[in-house]
Amino acid sequence: MWLKYDLAAGLSVFLVALPLCLGIALASGAPLYAGLLSGIIGGMVVALISGSHLSVSGPAAGLTTLVASAIVSLGDYKIFLLSVMVAGFVQILIGLLKLGTIASYVPSSVIKGMLAAIGIILVSKQIPLLIGYDRPDFWTNAIIKLFSTANFKEILARVSDNFKLAAVLISLVSLGLLYLFQQPFARKIKYIPAPLMVVIIGIIANVVISSVYPEYALSETQVVHIPPDLFAEISFPDFSKLFSDVEIWSTGLIIGLLATLETLLCVEAVDKIDRQNRITPINREMVAQGIGNMTCGLLGAIPLTAVVVRGAANVDAGAHTKLSAFTHGLFLLLSVLFIPFLLNQIPYASLAAILIVTGYNLTKPKLFRNMWKLGAKQFIPFITTISVILLTDLLIGVCVGLLISVYFIIQNNFRAQYHITRSREQDVDSFYIKLNRDVSFLNKVELKKTLDEVPKNSVLTIDGSECDFIDYDILEVISEFRNKAAEKRIALRLKGIEIVNVDAIH
Repeated sequence: MWLKYDLAAGLSVFLVALPLCLGIALASGAPLYAGLLSGIIGGMVVALISGSHLSVSGPAAGLTTLVASAIVSLGDYKIFLLSVMVAGFVQILIGLLKLGTIASYVPSSVIKGMLAAIGIILVSKQIPLLIGYDRPDFWTNAIIKLFSTANFKEILARVSDNFKLAAVLISLVSLGLLYLFQQPFARKIKYIPAPLMVVIIGIIANVVISSVYPEYALSETQVVHIPPDLFAEISFPDFSKLFSDVEIWSTGLIIGLLATLETLLCVEAVDKIDRQNRITPINREMVAQGIGNMTCGLLGAIPLTAVVVRGAANVDAGAHTKLSAFTHGLFLLLSVLFIPFLLNQIPYASLAAILIVTGYNLTKPKLFRNMWKLGAKQFIPFITTISVILLTDLLIGVCVGLLISVYFIIQNNFRAQYHITRSREQDVDSFYIKLNRDVSFLNKVELKKTLDEVPKNSVLTIDGSECDFIDYDILEVISEFRNKAAEKRIALRLKGIEIVNVDAIH
């Protein structure tokens, strides 16, 4: 199983994870090694403890802003590492207290919106790399930040200064190769990972161009750069400061909660694209993530979460078990220790092509068409989640999407839990309100409005005989209306409705 599927998948995820680890470390204002070390721990520690078969953990793009501000606020990276350990401790508690099931209450439309937004961000932020931009720092949360006036001008200037025909050529060849590998005839050569082939061809192309047309070759800043002494300056947490500042604990709590939510959503999303329909034990995942983050803090790495990009790449590469995630972590470690000189030959353009295809698979036009066909109650939370994530960040977008979904749930509940029919007998208006099986306080406002609209000198029957549950608030509304009905000369008939004492509330 490992040799047939997970080895190749682990290698593919490694090729995706490498630029992400570097980019997130840079975007977070952390040492370069911190992102790579976080990826190694996510693969070699979290994967072994986790019960997830396909999710892959590593440094989280959704936490870059928080991490960057925390490092500046705490004033010392060694103190920040204490907050990372606190975050890990918080996650372990969440797992032990079995609070991880919160992700099960996130609607499918919101999760699909999150996946699509991440795909759009991935695709858009690789485009500059395809044409020569030389800084892998596009893994911030909001796409709006990429196209802000100052940032956009800077990117245009750098692309103009660093544009290389070789980058465009390598990008086109890489994208074409990845497209061919997705065609049916390519199944016969699935034992060769497409990302690996793309990287090899990218290296060869750059070497050939450098030899034949050196003036067109990629510059040193357009290929991966890993210093040979990467681990020489590892920082460790300063435990003497653990109780010196309450901000260490508050920051750790925030990181822990945000990392937990992002992990739960990502695990849920990856489970949805698992071809074998396996379900991750959520509370065990929380313990695994907590141990991983405590290890990150102890060894000088930035915090990690389960990451949709890595998980999607893992599924796309044909992984079968969590050994693929472990393999990706092992490749990260071995590559940094023994072949940094080879990694330094990989063009960013090749890696960008891999990420573009991964992003496209998360946000295919077919997904948007399918969500549109499901109707407004599915499409509006879906498209709102995407829009808000693109304009702000992952967590805000998910929260807004949840609020929209809850609105539709409440609106549907208003309409679904009772219905009213009207008839006319012997010149007298007769109204019949049938309560459905469960009537909650959510129906209170609408029911009061309906009762107030019943005209004078009419007959009203409220039937709750088939209800399994009627909320006390509903009984209170009906009991209060009984007094009003007498004043309006409404003949009120109740079936299966308990009258409650409403005098005590005045």
